[in-house]
Formats: sequence, C-alpha cells, structure tokens
Amino acid sequence: MGARRKKKKLRPSRLIILLLALFVLLGGSSALAMVAVSVKDMPAISGDKLLSSAATVLYDQDGKLITRVGTENRVPVKLKDIPEPVRQAFLAIEDVRFYQHQGVDLRGVARAAWANITGRSIREGASTISQQLVKLSLLGPDQTWKRKIQQMILAVMLEQRYTKQEILEMYLNKIYFGEGAYGIQAAAETYFNKPAGQLDYVQGAVLAGLVQAPSAYDPFNNPGAATARRNLVLDNMARYGMLTPEQANRGKARPIKNDLQENKGSPYPDPYFVDYVTSQLVDRYGADKVFKGGLRVYTTLDPRIQQATEEALSDPRNFPASVRDDKKVLQPEGAAAFLDPHTGYIKAIAGGREHTHRLQWNRATMPPGRQPGSSFKPIIAYGPAVDLKGMGPASVIDDIPVRYGSYAPRNYDGRYRGLITMRTALTNSINIVAVKLLMNDVSLPAAINFARGLGIDLDPRHCGAGIALGGLYSGVTPLQMAAAYGAFDNYGLYLTPTAIIRVKDFDGKDLYTYKPLPRQAMKATTAYLITGMLKSVVQRGTGTNANPGRPAAGKTGTTDDGKDLWFVGYTPELAGAVWIGYDEPEPMPLEFGGRYPALIWRQIITRALHDTPVRDFPRPPGIVTATVDGKSGLLPGPNTPPADMVTDLFARGTVPTRVDNTHVLMDVCAKSGQLPGPDCPVKVSRVFIQLPYTVPGFVEDFKQRAPTAVCPEHPAPGDRSQPPGDKRKPGAPGQPGNTPPGGKPPGKDSANDPGKKKITRQVEKPPAGVLTDKASH
Repeated sequence: MGARRKKKKLRPSRLIILLLALFVLLGGSSALAMVAVSVKDMPAISGDKLLSSAATVLYDQDGKLITRVGTENRVPVKLKDIPEPVRQAFLAIEDVRFYQHQGVDLRGVARAAWANITGRSIREGASTISQQLVKLSLLGPDQTWKRKIQQMILAVMLEQRYTKQEILEMYLNKIYFGEGAYGIQAAAETYFNKPAGQLDYVQGAVLAGLVQAPSAYDPFNNPGAATARRNLVLDNMARYGMLTPEQANRGKARPIKNDLQENKGSPYPDPYFVDYVTSQLVDRYGADKVFKGGLRVYTTLDPRIQQATEEALSDPRNFPASVRDDKKVLQPEGAAAFLDPHTGYIKAIAGGREHTHRLQWNRATMPPGRQPGSSFKPIIAYGPAVDLKGMGPASVIDDIPVRYGSYAPRNYDGRYRGLITMRTALTNSINIVAVKLLMNDVSLPAAINFARGLGIDLDPRHCGAGIALGGLYSGVTPLQMAAAYGAFDNYGLYLTPTAIIRVKDFDGKDLYTYKPLPRQAMKATTAYLITGMLKSVVQRGTGTNANPGRPAAGKTGTTDDGKDLWFVGYTPELAGAVWIGYDEPEPMPLEFGGRYPALIWRQIITRALHDTPVRDFPRPPGIVTATVDGKSGLLPGPNTPPADMVTDLFARGTVPTRVDNTHVLMDVCAKSGQLPGPDCPVKVSRVFIQLPYTVPGFVEDFKQRAPTAVCPEHPAPGDRSQPPGDKRKPGAPGQPGNTPPGGKPPGKDSANDPGKKKITRQVEKPPAGVLTDKASH
C-alpha cells in the first residue's frame, strides 16, 4: 500500500489546527485541556493494525467452502474485485463526501458539535469512513470527547499516508456485518452464499445497511427492519446519482428473502476433520499465520462420507448402553477414520460421538491411541509371514497349546482346532496361530520392521509374543489402522495419510502442494493374499456384521474383557477403522469388535459407496491357484483324503513341490482304534496324520492323529500296564501329561459353562506390556 494520493487542497497541519480551534471555540477552556490530553495519549498509526487479519479458509475435495479458522471470520478481498455499485452503496449511507474530504468532514463536525454541545458524550455523529477505520483499528468503541478528538486527528493523518482506494479497501475488509462475519467477503458468503465479486447493487445495499447496527438489521432474524434499511440505502443511491430512480424502485420491490441463502449453515461444520487440519497447519506454519494470515487450504474432505461417519458415531443405537461420565461425556466413546487407500487422502474423521468445542480431544488421530486386539494380526503376523516367509492362505499351522516363557496364549472360544490353514485361522481369529506365526516363523525383529513399513512404530523393548494379538505398550489410532490396512488395498503400497492437498497464502502464492511418496511396504501378491483372507473374515468369519453386500475385507479386534472394540476394513475404493471403548478403559465383557464397530463400519461404507459401481479387488500378476493337502500344506499325496484337499491362492513360486507324507495308512484294532496288539482279532487299515509329536486329546483333530499306544482291549499276555476297566485313550483329556499350559483343558466343564458351578483357575500373567488374549478375536 505504498501508493500516494495527490496533494490535498488544504495542508493537513492547517486542517488539524482548524479542528482543534473549532473544539476550543465550542467548548471553552475545558476543551483546551481535553485537546492537550488527547494529543498526548494518541496512539500511532500502525499498518499492521489497519490491515485486517484474515481467517484461514478450508475447502473440501471439490473446492467448496467448509469453514474458516481464525480469531475472526474474515476473508480480505481486493477493492478492484468488489463491484462499483456495491462500493457506492456504502458511500451513500456512510460517507457520501468520502472523495471530497481529507479524513474529516468539517460540515458534519460542525453539525454534530452543535447538536451535542450540551452533552458529555456523542449521541449524534458524522464519522467519515476514515474515522470509522481509525476507530475500528486503533481506538476501540469508546464514545468520549477524548476519543473523538483523537479519531479526527488520526483520520487526517491516515489520509496523508494512504490513498482513498486503500482506505476504502481496508474499511470494507474491517467492518463487522453480524452473524460472525467480518469484512465484505465473509458477509457475502454468510448471507448470500456467494463471493463479494458476484454481489449486485441490491445485495450491496443490504450489506451497507448492516454497518450501523448488524443485529438490529439482521435479514435472517429481522427481515422487516433489514428491508427498510436496505430501501433507505437504495433511496440515497438514487438521490446522489449512483442509481436511477427506476433502478432503486426495482431493488426495493425485490423481497429480501429471495436473495438470502436458504440455510445459514453451521458455523463449525465437520468439526473433527477441521480440528485435525487446523492442528496440522499450526504445526507447519504457526498459530499466528493460521488464525490471522488468510491461508487458503484445499483439503481431502468428502462431505458425504464425513456426514455418514458423524451420523453413525452420534447414533445411540450403534453403541452399548451409554452413560455420561463425571465430565459429562457419553461413554463408551467411539472414533472412526476413512481414507482413499490409493492416494492417502483422508475422507472423513470423527474423533468422538459429540463435539462441543474447538480443538478438543480427537480419538481418531491423537496419541496414545488404544490397543487394537486381533485387528493387529494382519499387520504383525500374517502380513510378514506371507511376505517374508513365502507362506499363504493354504499354509498349515497346528492350533494346539503352546508356551513362550510364562506366556501361554489361548483362543477366545476355548477351542483347539488342530491342523488348520492360515485362511481358516484368520477367518475365525485363532489366537494361537497368530502367536506361532510371529514367534516361530517371522521373528519379532522382522515383524516390528514390517509394521514400521505400514506406519506403526513399535518399541522393541516392549514387544513380546503378545503383540501378535495387539498387546502393545503404546496404542494405535483409527487413522493409523486405516492407513496400514490401506496398503493391503493398494498393491502393498503404503501412503502416509494426508488431509491437505494444497496451501496458498492470501495473495494466492503456493506455499505447499502434497506430493505422494508411496512406499512399497510389501509385495503386491502379499497384499492380495492378505486381502483374500480378510474377505473370508467378512463373508463367513468374525466380521460378518460388516458385510456391505459388495466385496470387502476386514478384521475384528477385541481386547481383554472387551475394553477396546475394533473393526478395520476396506473395499476397493475406501479403507476405514472404527473403535469403541471407554476413555478410561472399562470392561465390556459381552461385547466384541464384530458387533457394534462392524455395524458402524458397514453403515458408513454403504452410504459412502451407494452410487459407486460394484467391483472386486483387482488381481495383480503373479497370483496362481493350486490344490494342496489341508493338513500339511503340501501337494496331495496318495493317502490324502478328498475332504482334506484345499484349493487356494498362492504367489507364483510358493506353490509347494513336495508331496504330502503326513497322511499315512496304518493298521489299527477295529475295536479300539489303537495300534493292534498280537491278540487283536480284527485289524483294519485307516488313514491317519502322523507327526513327530503328540497332541492333547482335547484337540479337535485328535482322532485323526496316528495312534501311538497299543490297543488296551487286547493286551499281550502278561501285559497289565493298563487296567482293562480304564477305557480312557492315551492322550485323552484327563490323562497325565496332556493338560495344556495354564491349567485345565477347556470343555463342557470349563469355568465359562453357565450350567456348571463356576471354577476359579490360576492363569499365569503375560509379560509386562502384553495384553491377555482371552477375548481377542
């Protein structure tokens, strides 16, 4: 604003002297003292104070306004971008001699002084636009003679420093229009849902009429008063030759409601998303630039998905019975985050069921996060097993009791299924298989490194076998989980999630443009094989409540006693995570991730994609189909029963080449099923699974395992090692040496059987930093 206006007709020093003399003449000796005090205490003209601070403006993915973030809802605009008739409307009602005076209108001063000569305060004024700008920027609202004297002197000095055009621009960007709108641009959008550059003279007259008393003339709340005020402005414009009488009459005939937007809209929409973007901007540019610098921020927000997310989280039917805690917060709480896995663009964030104030705790994004339960299995166990060890959906793990030091994991349902494929194990959230994959096949260091590639940093000092079930020292957020799963949806490419696409300063200069940096976290074939297993979870496993009726993959998570409930999943278009739990963790023993979180996830996905064509996950090169033995994971052998053959997907090069040798044909006693003794009258040949170790009798495929004991029904002569009356089979429940680690084998007489007296069992605690896994599924 360095341009200078041409020299004034009256030198400013003489004008100031004239003004002071006028006050002394009108007010006498007391006025002289007041003038002296006023000049002594007068503030200096500050360009920073004159120039309006500007709110940062946030736009959604389509370039539409979301909201403004700042101490004031203000968006400065250049004078050249404001139509001339709109500018004239303000001059007609506020300062028609603006271009003739030198900051103070002497005619108005004389008139006001005469009208108020007997009063101590100004009841009637003749403030010019320059005086109003000084008042708004430098002096404040006080209506005293001292302030009035300072206002006039500073107005004259102002006009010596800035041109008329500069002063009018600063004024139009400074004044308050009501409804939280500062400056003409914010006012135009607030009342008419359009930028100032698109206002016509009638709408300009409405805004000009607001300046004197924004509340009294608010067209939303007082349309009658606003109409009368607008018409006064239009009459003035006609009187001063700015409009023809015909134009003024046409404007007055237009109902004011025809110009107003239908809904004023929320002053703070999409709050958790806005909070997240604001915090990101403050971290990058500092609070002063964000709240006062007038940044233009183009975000990734999808309004439809955001609305669906907020409405699902605010619906009490999507939660267990709720109460308000001592902070008046609804509990249990919830959070969700959804993003485009192919770009990393965050589409929606809801950090809680309610939002009451700016920058409140955002459970979807803010650390420390929460324990993820079994939703962590694909990240820490299955993913690295497939990617690093060449395993796959048809690889076989023995679901039998196991112990790692003092840690003996258990399955949430108390069952031990024996030899099962990885697909079956993940579909049914079998804890023991996940732990064995991590500890026996992958290793802790390799798993920690794999998780790091998916944006989750784990401290090796606090990692043990329990991390396979989500037992983390520090938790994870829904946004982290959504982004990690997004890599399974994106050919193994991980993208750091972003909510900001581009940032411009007030003058339109680019400050930041998002440049995606995809990281190959795993092979594309790995991502596809994990996706296939997670599709099974949704189709027929623990996540069926999340099934949206279109291809989807995901995993449930439930921590010990239901303190944290999760569902994390994705479709070809969208990845998202939903969490439910108390802010201060409390048990929800009857709840699990496959219930409310899965239902919420399905609701959001269904609404987000309701008009999106249905498509499946694209199959990358390098995926082949093969049939293997489902009890060994090898190629079917001559003794493989048809019921044990499994056809599944493999990464090329990982199809087994060895033939199954675990199925063996053995002669057994027809009556006992054990190895025949010399006196067994009838022997039959049966196919069994033969492995170099024995399993407890409560393992579900125990009867398929090759017997190791001789028939007790027909012992050899002189063999009385087992009483004929004892019908228990070696390895059956109750036999010595066949109780699983940690206590009594689960069954109908377990502590959880409601028909039995409750039994208390001693269970060894896991290492520090590791969750128990009784409920993890």
